[in-house]
Amino acid sequence: MTCTRRNLFLAAAGAVAMLSFSPAQAQQATEVQLTYSGSQFQPGEVRAPADKPVVIRIRNLDGKAMEFESKSLRVEKVVAARSEGVVNVRALKPGRYEFFDDFNEKARGALVVQ
Repeated sequence: MTCTRRNLFLAAAGAVAMLSFSPAQAQQATEVQLTYSGSQFQPGEVRAPADKPVVIRIRNLDGKAMEFESKSLRVEKVVAARSEGVVNVRALKPGRYEFFDDFNEKARGALVVQ
């Protein structure tokens, strides 16, 4: 799949996922916060309850863009320098879901769902 087709597919999938939250589910979502600074995620590990949607709020304090990506969560989001991005994630089963900065794969973290 070409990069453009892949990006269009991911954008469409993300839109469908966001539209699939009912208002009641959106109110019950658990919010977790991450900061990206010095090319690292802080905290390196965040926790959320199982079987509830998760909202991941990412504050990028660095002077360059970063791309929050997770293959296991099936999400990617570019967050511009000195700005904030939000990623909505479907309800998850218990497990460890790794994420990284696609522009700097040494910057890694995990969402632990219990």
